[in-house]
Amino acid sequence: MDGKDVLTDAFGRLPELVHTAVHGLTPEQLRWQPAAGANSIGWLVWHLTRVQDDHVAEVMGAEQIYATGDWATRFGLKDSSETGYGHDGSQITAVVPESAQVLEDYFAAVNDRTVGYLVGLSENDLDRVVDVRWDPPVTLGTRLISVYDDDAQHAGQAAYVRGLL
Repeated sequence: MDGKDVLTDAFGRLPELVHTAVHGLTPEQLRWQPAAGANSIGWLVWHLTRVQDDHVAEVMGAEQIYATGDWATRFGLKDSSETGYGHDGSQITAVVPESAQVLEDYFAAVNDRTVGYLVGLSENDLDRVVDVRWDPPVTLGTRLISVYDDDAQHAGQAAYVRGLL
């Protein structure tokens, strides 16, 4: 198994994590916060999907899926460039997914594109530098690992918050 196959397998595991965290929850449960200013399940899954959409679209040289439809309004937002980085408590509560299904649908669209992109890569593609703002510069492989790590952590946090419900 090469690095591309490992990444493909890892991203292929995320849909079950997202499904387990949100399936069957009401909009109110998706917005519930265990404490004031804490992340809700809806915000966590929205954010992890936004990060994947933003970062993978950038390395693909493609438009974000979020910007191609009415996704922002389905999450109660107006700005389609929001990803959740640096959100404070009021911004967290502003993310109001209309349903668990919209979270799963948006995630599926993004993750399916990511997995399709991964399948088309060669092992050498993972060494391509995609961000020179860092020292050392960030390769495609490193960026994809970072996205997966962020997504897996947030999916786990969403599952934990669901357990607190």
